[in-house]
Amino acid sequence: VIITLPVAVLMSFIPMYFMGLTSNIMSLGGIAIAIGAMVDSAIVMVENAHKHLERWEESGKKEPRLQVILDAAKEVGEPLFFALLIITVSFMPIFALEAQEGRLFKPLAYTKTFSMFFASLLSITLIPALMGIFIKGKIQTETDNPVNRYLIKIYDPIIRHVLKHPLRTICTGLLLFVLSMPVVWQLGSEFMPPLNEGSILYMPTTLPGIGISEASRLLQIQDKLIKKVPEVLSVFGKVGRAETPTDPAPMDMYETIINLKPKERWRPGITWEKIIEELDNLVKIPGTVNAWIMPIKTRIDMLTTGVKTPVGIKIFGPDLKVIEKIGEKIEPLIKKVKGTRSVFAERAVSGYYLNINIDREKIARYGLKIEDVEMVIESALGGEELTTTVEGKERYTVNIRYLRELRDTPEKIGNIYIESPIGFQIPLNQVAEVKLDTGPMQIRDEDGSPVGFVYIDFANRDVGSYVEDAKKLIREELKLPPGYGIEWTGQYEFLQRVSKRLTLIIPLTIFIIFFFHYVVFNSVVKSLMVMLSVPFALIGSLWFLLLYKFHFSIAVGVGLIALAGVAIETAIVMVVFLDEAYERYLKAGKLKTIKDLEAAVHEGAVQRVRPKLMTVCVGIAGLLPIMWSHGTGADVMQRIAAPMIGGLITSAILVLFIVPAIYFLWRKRYFSQT
Repeated sequence: VIITLPVAVLMSFIPMYFMGLTSNIMSLGGIAIAIGAMVDSAIVMVENAHKHLERWEESGKKEPRLQVILDAAKEVGEPLFFALLIITVSFMPIFALEAQEGRLFKPLAYTKTFSMFFASLLSITLIPALMGIFIKGKIQTETDNPVNRYLIKIYDPIIRHVLKHPLRTICTGLLLFVLSMPVVWQLGSEFMPPLNEGSILYMPTTLPGIGISEASRLLQIQDKLIKKVPEVLSVFGKVGRAETPTDPAPMDMYETIINLKPKERWRPGITWEKIIEELDNLVKIPGTVNAWIMPIKTRIDMLTTGVKTPVGIKIFGPDLKVIEKIGEKIEPLIKKVKGTRSVFAERAVSGYYLNINIDREKIARYGLKIEDVEMVIESALGGEELTTTVEGKERYTVNIRYLRELRDTPEKIGNIYIESPIGFQIPLNQVAEVKLDTGPMQIRDEDGSPVGFVYIDFANRDVGSYVEDAKKLIREELKLPPGYGIEWTGQYEFLQRVSKRLTLIIPLTIFIIFFFHYVVFNSVVKSLMVMLSVPFALIGSLWFLLLYKFHFSIAVGVGLIALAGVAIETAIVMVVFLDEAYERYLKAGKLKTIKDLEAAVHEGAVQRVRPKLMTVCVGIAGLLPIMWSHGTGADVMQRIAAPMIGGLITSAILVLFIVPAIYFLWRKRYFSQT
């Protein structure tokens, strides 16, 4: 077991190297998930060889020891090979993901797929060879092991009761499944779990028209208020656009990076959510709408959807003025939705522009040309470059323009003096009209139509239920004019896209898995018996997700897909052991009555309880460290591990109790009651 594990993992890196895939936390997560299944297959094969050698010693046969080991390997080799292959195929839906979710989870899927592929090959090649080398000496019986004796002592009376009342046992299992289904409606849905990046991006928005002086003053106030929180290490804010054409931010858009101290230095009992809640209550400045988001994730969302908040609404239509009015009507409606932290509709045509309309007749009276007036406006407001200073290797231009206090209102700009050709000064407002006009700050266009955005930030709710409540409210209380429409974007748009894709690929994957089962068992009943492990595994997954208050997300979906493969492998092992006991009894001529069948099923279940429980315990042990991890990426990995841990527990119950009951009822048809 110990030798096979690193060999399979190292071999999985070979195709990854040639494909140009790099190792990251997700690929390591794929190995962690694959380890359980790889160890399980090795345990089952070694345990089967152990049992065959135990019977071989008791019978006193002269058959070569190596031949007994090879026969034991052949007996479980094919089912184990296909079980590992099924786990590999079960990850097909992950490869169907696209965009950011595909880039995030495909490394996990590739690593797990390659590991399982090589593990399936090693299970039928290397493990039998290693068993021939290492399994030497006298074989201990099942009762020699104190742990095994204890397990058999507990399991034996239970399985006897199950076989006495198989139908009642199956009905009890179905009842538990039905009672667990309401949990689905208590779990919310989200595109991706919150990824703690280690810092917070604060992006408040104000109404258009704020001046640079007021914007700078407001930014300083915000930074001082944020720094009051003890967990904040540093604050750096920016308002307006940076000196780059890639960041065309308006003056009403703030971006503040908040770096936090290490978690060990936080106040007792404080959490990430409590810090954001405290900041939001502290930085409530009239005229600003807050948004607390993650820096990297927000950049990705803005590039893909144009929306900086977790959820947004796009308003389409031909007239920007009507789009702005619709946005203003949506704002108070969204505020009614439970969980709304802030909402802001873009003022599409509420930007301010300074227009200076030169009167040609008036400037002609003073002997001025349009060029003379425009040169004065350019140098007074925009600045005129006089010279360049050289400071070592650096170059700085020297500009000259009016002081800010002489040009910060239209009236003051109107008092800028223009020198006439005959030498006297003329105020600008005597030869031109200086006024402020409103207009669009920026014109967005999407799918050939003007569009306006409504930014929505919410807390303590999942994306799916929040958007559904908001949709219902807007449908009931907002009537859109003809030619106008709205579309939800942000995380909800991603969630809808992924749901549609998985709706197509998951049924296809289930059919392929069922086909592999039929190839292994050549029986529809056995195949369905094994497939039952998936819904029973869901029972534990749902309750575990509810316990940890996790919502359905792509990460949870990945965990459920991984769980399906592992649960199926455990069920296959049980059916193989039950078949082995049944065939052995049949070959020995011991199967004549239902009592004989009950004894065969009892032996197949009880005598192999140790490898079955070991497979479950190994899987859970490999996942528990993920649940205890902290830091960046831990939130995603925990949502992958949680459904697997809960599902492994309930799938073990299915394997130990429900599968023997179904198997007994199925075989019972061919026996008499005497």
